[in-house]
Amino acid sequence: MKNSWRKLPKPYFILAPMDDVTDTVFRRVVGGCAAPDMYFTEFVNVDGLQSPGRPRLLNRLQFSASEQPLIAQIWGRTPENYYKTAKELADGTFARESSGLEDINYAGIDINMGCPDKAVVKNGCCVALVNDRPLAKEIIQATQEGAGGKLPVSVKTRLGFNEVDYSWPEFLLQQKLDVLSIHGRTRKQMSKVPADWGAIGAIRQLRDDMDIETHIVGNGDVMSREHGLALAQEHQLDGIMIGRGIFQDPFVFAEQSPWAEYSKQQKLDLYEKHVRLFQETWGTSGRHIRVLNKFCKIYINEFPGAKEVRDMLMNAKDADELLHIIKEAGQNG
Repeated sequence: MKNSWRKLPKPYFILAPMDDVTDTVFRRVVGGCAAPDMYFTEFVNVDGLQSPGRPRLLNRLQFSASEQPLIAQIWGRTPENYYKTAKELADGTFARESSGLEDINYAGIDINMGCPDKAVVKNGCCVALVNDRPLAKEIIQATQEGAGGKLPVSVKTRLGFNEVDYSWPEFLLQQKLDVLSIHGRTRKQMSKVPADWGAIGAIRQLRDDMDIETHIVGNGDVMSREHGLALAQEHQLDGIMIGRGIFQDPFVFAEQSPWAEYSKQQKLDLYEKHVRLFQETWGTSGRHIRVLNKFCKIYINEFPGAKEVRDMLMNAKDADELLHIIKEAGQNG
């Protein structure tokens, strides 16, 4: 498993980790449409995993045999908990606890050093580590030691905190990471400006100048596979990560997406598949219904009456009501 990244075709395509979005259910839906080369879990807090609250967080690590290869993304503040979590990810403990799987494990561990959420940053985590590099180094080393060479260790981050800061990726590249994924914005920019792919390309050049083997993955505003291929070629990147593009096209990883030709009924059927899988996986307790409601934005669009159907779906109180609305929408032509 240590060389899982090295086995991928270049440029490889990754479904980006998104909180309350890329759970095991949605990953399976995407895989059924057009699978990426690599999946990521939602990010899960190592300090929580190594506390009495551990059982409540396991659903963030849950996966099925079809979601392969899968990277577990972690975050937090305490190096000791990174070490313990990485060790349990590498030896299969979390695969067994979260998913009941004995023979299938995660393909790697990614450290989230890019999330710009105010509460997260206030606690000195994720992108706040740009400003605390001794702790960032300690976290990376603890994770690598915990993984023990059994799983590759990567980092996903941004271009800097308040401004583009090339000393940050240079520092990260010095840590002998297997992969460095760069979201082409600073923390200050959030998602308010276009991603800076020129800066991502400059980091790839920095990697080459340093003569190290860390793969460079670009992320930000990629809306199609064709667009991703063009960016990978222009900036000579190893991989492309797609996040919000999946909301525009569930087949975004396909070489030729059929989504533009999908009928109203086909879109309703795909959302129904998502709802039923959600119901089967989480029942009435594993995930709040609001997580499921918002997915209707992906499927319910570009047909007459879509807005009205979407409004009803967004206000549904449970999965059964969602299924009823989907059925009624289909019967209404």
